[in-house]
Amino acid sequence: MPLALEKKEIVAILEEIGVLLELAGENPFKTRAYEAAARTLESDPRSLEDLIQSGELGKIKGIGKALEEKVVTLATTGELDYYSALRARFPESLFDLLRIPGFGPKKVKAVYEKLDIASLDALEAAAREGKLRALDGFGAKTEQNILEGIERVRAYQGRVLLPLAEQAAVPLFEWIRDHPDTIRSSLCGSLRRRRETIKDIDLLASSEKPDGILETFVKHPSVVKVTGHGGTKASVVLKSGMNADLRVVADQEFPFALNYFTGSKEHNTEMRARAKERGLRLNEYAFTREDGSRLLCKDEEEIYRTVGLEYVPPELRECTREFEWAEADKIPELLGYGDLMGTLHCHTTASDGAADLEQMAAAAEALGYQYLGIADHSKSAAYAGGLDEKRLARQWSEIDSFNKKSKGIRLLKGSEVDILKDGSLDFAEEVLADCDYAVASIHSLLNLDEAAMTQRLVRAIESPGITFLGHLSGRLLLQREPYPLNLAKVLDAAARNGKWIEINANPWRLDLDWRASMEAKERGILLVINPDAHSTEGISDNRYGIDVARRAGLAQADVANTRPLKEFLKILSATRPH
Repeated sequence: MPLALEKKEIVAILEEIGVLLELAGENPFKTRAYEAAARTLESDPRSLEDLIQSGELGKIKGIGKALEEKVVTLATTGELDYYSALRARFPESLFDLLRIPGFGPKKVKAVYEKLDIASLDALEAAAREGKLRALDGFGAKTEQNILEGIERVRAYQGRVLLPLAEQAAVPLFEWIRDHPDTIRSSLCGSLRRRRETIKDIDLLASSEKPDGILETFVKHPSVVKVTGHGGTKASVVLKSGMNADLRVVADQEFPFALNYFTGSKEHNTEMRARAKERGLRLNEYAFTREDGSRLLCKDEEEIYRTVGLEYVPPELRECTREFEWAEADKIPELLGYGDLMGTLHCHTTASDGAADLEQMAAAAEALGYQYLGIADHSKSAAYAGGLDEKRLARQWSEIDSFNKKSKGIRLLKGSEVDILKDGSLDFAEEVLADCDYAVASIHSLLNLDEAAMTQRLVRAIESPGITFLGHLSGRLLLQREPYPLNLAKVLDAAARNGKWIEINANPWRLDLDWRASMEAKERGILLVINPDAHSTEGISDNRYGIDVARRAGLAQADVANTRPLKEFLKILSATRPH
């Protein structure tokens, strides 16, 4: 039975219902029930279709009869009157306030009910005039934080994380690709370049009969508004709120249009300049010679060869090193999506994860991994159920027992150790020495100045027991900027001490970013791609870390966890105390 919504979409709606109930002042137990149901459903390894068909959905802890009915209704129809009615109780602009970092439902409810504030503009005006500090729990510092948060929200306005853009774009693309009049088709723009955040969706098709394809496009079920519909292009607004454009060109123009609409602008500018040096004019339709005649190419590879370059993969088209590499025929053979042999930095129910050791191991093995590193939080992360030394030892004993009976995947004993304010670590070196690996991460005191934060990270990476730094910059995409640090000094310390750096593949982080990953590679530092998974589904996020690696020009050899188990354990031991 085809479902109208995927499990992750329903999880997001359940979470939003919890927020809406809190805004409405409902019983806190009711609010928490929806939040708990969302977490439980997300962590269950079974597909939503299987849960519904088998009747097991209602047997999941925290999902009673009423919630089961709501989930089934959402899954089968894509709509829920209860949810729609809750949203309708509040102005649409009120939800923009929830995007402000640290400005949760309680604060939103307070400003809405006490000051009748329901938009970013109204909230900004009240904060500038000092009106918010009259409310309980608000002060001058809160007002300043709100103003800074509003500035960030506006800077990110209209952008969404890569997975959400992909979720909106792929059904549209498949709709166009499968149309009988389509010859060739592709996603373009920043989505094809695999940028971390996406503003608009760009699609391209070639056809001798564009009208039918464009008509089909504007009638896709996800389209809520048609903003343009001509002979070769149509523009729409989707249910997700994103804008999408489809261009249909003649097939002989397709390679040029694909190259042009993929971008980036800077890459295109350089391509045009190189064409001009050869007496050609390059645009989205063809090369044009000085006599006005056209020079056509069968594909993008031929376009690059015509201007004296090796083919540049879309992920590299940011006008950084790609022209230097392509001119010398030294484009790296980029890391592939099936190249990871294992992964580290995953959480279980021992701290703040939603699945136990065996469930995480099964999910990783299903992805073809030979090894999985378990790195639950350390004791200072009390908010996340961090493990002290005794609980850590018990977990390692469980891992040993698992490995003795496992005929497949190997679990590795790790810990995500908090880096304290002065750069010291949450566990003593003798504890870390007993790990297979340890990831050192910052989770608190994010407001230190650049010098203090840099020294904090450098001291941590100089610890003998540390294998790599986790989510080094501390950024949360569309929410929180990186904390100030001297990246060069931290990378130099990692290179000097033979340590790795993580590419955290969680779509909210993608940290290191691709620019910093490129700098790490230039220093000879090994990168390790980890999902920072808190559920079985989260392990699959590694594909977004691979996107980052490809954008950085990383090859298989540049990433530690592309090695099979035996070789990986050998290079892993080189980072450990001897």
